[in-house]
Amino acid sequence: MGLAAVFAAFFFAAGAPTPLLSLRQQEWGFSAATLSIAFSIYAIGLLAALLIGGSLSDHLGRRPVMLLALYGELLSMAVFIFAPSISWVIAARALQGLATGLATSAFNAAIAEHAPPHRKKLAGGLAGASVAGGLGVGALVTGAAVQFTSDANTLIFAILAVVMVIAVVYVSLTEETVTPRPGAFRSLAPRLGLPASIRREFGAGLPVHIAGWMFPALFLGLSPALLRVQFGLEGGLVAGFTAFLGPFTAALAGFYFTRHPARHSTLAGVSLILAGIIVVLVGISASWLPAIWIGAVLGGVGFGGSFGGQLRLIAPLVEPQQRAGVFAGIYIAAYLAFSIPVVIAGLLVPTWGIILTLQAYAATLLAFAAAGVVIQAVRLRREAAEKPVLVSVDA
Repeated sequence: MGLAAVFAAFFFAAGAPTPLLSLRQQEWGFSAATLSIAFSIYAIGLLAALLIGGSLSDHLGRRPVMLLALYGELLSMAVFIFAPSISWVIAARALQGLATGLATSAFNAAIAEHAPPHRKKLAGGLAGASVAGGLGVGALVTGAAVQFTSDANTLIFAILAVVMVIAVVYVSLTEETVTPRPGAFRSLAPRLGLPASIRREFGAGLPVHIAGWMFPALFLGLSPALLRVQFGLEGGLVAGFTAFLGPFTAALAGFYFTRHPARHSTLAGVSLILAGIIVVLVGISASWLPAIWIGAVLGGVGFGGSFGGQLRLIAPLVEPQQRAGVFAGIYIAAYLAFSIPVVIAGLLVPTWGIILTLQAYAATLLAFAAAGVVIQAVRLRREAAEKPVLVSVDA
């Protein structure tokens, strides 16, 4: 539980800039394209860290890599506090992404390894909930701070800096679960190799990951502009609340779906993402904000079910020494979907306008979700057909 809480703090910090970036845009007057870069550079940094250091904790141990990530995150909090311009904010976001990337594979592996055998399923749910819940709560709390305090930026990041210091102490006292082994330097060479045991499942899950991670990116990266242009709403609280709904419901749903088979969770989850984005499209086209919120909840529940389900499908197929590298591969796919489409959308906004851009973004997401539904349904039917049937024979 303690490691999951520390891991969630990374994503709380990642969600916090969503309302603040909108506020900074009003104060400093930078473009929509710059706003999308400031949002997405975090994911680019995270991807770089996963690509280079995703397997590092398999060699050095979980604890040293977790501590290195915490020190990087602490430094990024300091840069956020004192940033005088958007360039410094972008630098802080990049450093934050690098730190979170180092943390991602190490914390995922450590959470699973510290869990007792009868709690492994819960550990997988906690890892997924830490990501989604942290993003949502970070956006909501920061939005409230923007609305009700005079210096939300300093308040939020000073508190987070204190949290990271406490986390350093806590992680320093945890037990190491991996015996260090040679090859740490060689492991820094970028490679995307995946064990043969998971390649088919990983490939089948790609549309699910793309749709799932594009969904929260829509709200965390683009909803402040939508609220301002389409609805005339500029308050930090409404921006934070809109960004909060999807990730937070994803975190709650992740726990619920652990009670159900992983394949069923994945299929139900991606189906709800499909339903959610349709409702969001209706809300955007009709300028009806409640529909956007309802769609955010539906898609958030779907994200929690599908992402957690995918992790549970793959985890049993991986050897312990491969675990950190495999988690890195999963998150590389996830964060490419989280970042690249938002950057493209930000570049299109000046030409297309926010509404047409969001409609195109949502339509793309819808296509991936539909593909995910079909693929997961086919795999579920195939697995059911291959399951042996017990036949009782009367004496």
